[in-house]
Amino acid sequence: MTSDIVVPATTARRVSARIGGIAESATLAVDAKAKALKAAGRPVVGFGAGEPDFPTPEYIVEAAVAACRDPRWHRYTPAGGLPELKAAIAAKTLRDSGLAVEPSQVLVTNGGKQALYNTFATLLDPGDEALLPAPYWTTYPESIRLAGGVPVQVDTDETSGYRVTVDQLEAALTPATKLLVFVSPSNPTGAVYPPAEVAAIGRWAAERGIWVVTDEIYEHLVYGDAEFSSMPTLVPELADRCVVVNGVAKTYAMTGWRVGWMLGPKDVVTAATNLQSHATSNVANVSQIAALAAVSGDLSAVAMMRTAFDRRRVTMATMLDTIDGVTCPLPEGAFYCYPSVKGVLGREVRGRRPASSADLAALILEEAEVAVVPGEAFGTPGYLRLSYALGDDDLVEGVGRIAKLLAEASD
Repeated sequence: MTSDIVVPATTARRVSARIGGIAESATLAVDAKAKALKAAGRPVVGFGAGEPDFPTPEYIVEAAVAACRDPRWHRYTPAGGLPELKAAIAAKTLRDSGLAVEPSQVLVTNGGKQALYNTFATLLDPGDEALLPAPYWTTYPESIRLAGGVPVQVDTDETSGYRVTVDQLEAALTPATKLLVFVSPSNPTGAVYPPAEVAAIGRWAAERGIWVVTDEIYEHLVYGDAEFSSMPTLVPELADRCVVVNGVAKTYAMTGWRVGWMLGPKDVVTAATNLQSHATSNVANVSQIAALAAVSGDLSAVAMMRTAFDRRRVTMATMLDTIDGVTCPLPEGAFYCYPSVKGVLGREVRGRRPASSADLAALILEEAEVAVVPGEAFGTPGYLRLSYALGDDDLVEGVGRIAKLLAEASD
């Protein structure tokens, strides 16, 4: 007698291989651990999260409060974003980067991460390769893989200012290459590409017929002589094969409001909007109204925050660079330092010899009660990422503890 019961081939698998292969966000994990230790009463200084320590500007908060009381915003709205916000984002983009787009080329998303996922899911087919300069933000490779793509790491280091070259990109190019991920200012390094280098990379991509996904979330956080420039503005012939990702999180201290957007060719944005209509529908209306106030307002609050970040980056980089075995270039943008700690690895510190930057980060947390993110999270072991988006006193205290601990290192 035969059975009609069909036994699945993989009865032991409870979580799909696709989702099971995703690594937890290292930056959020470090931040969560630091907050848990603080809640337990330990005096932890957290350099993990990339989050401004300033409150959201009051005029933005007031716009949100008014929206809460308005019944118009208590219902579903278009999945692709409020029409007035899409128009304001288009106007803000022209104002800030010189890129002219229509509201139909804008998709409002639940933060920059959803904008990235929507973009990769829309552009990549299984097996398509995405060139990914490293160090990279932790979410890029995971989002690429979720879309079925293959991240192809292109390494940079402090000797090149953490900037990739056209020659490196050309060497990594294969028939399967579909797109390039380009980020300036950079998380985690703070690198800013000069306009000439941005243009050269953009022209290379246009000539090779590959897409560029450019993340401009830190566009307003540049310092000294560094200059932000938008690739599709400098290379107009690339615009039809370019998607720009941005949001209000970093510029306006609105990380918790969860509003980002993607800008691109109409067919790509329409397809991504269809995806979002099934994934999340519209972004919370109150957050969209807050974002509307943010992008429609002036940049005076941003200028105040940038001044503070500028001061802190110099303090942090200077303090780190004086530690024996640590090399810290002065970042030109965003709010991170990315020092090399290769000169510390293998040396004895309080009876331990950290063999990797992950080991060193764990040692620093346990012995100095300072939370940092190891370079392994960004594709380049041997480094640490520290955010200087925290108060000046905490910054000096935290880096001072690291310096005191590593002063004990011996061969």
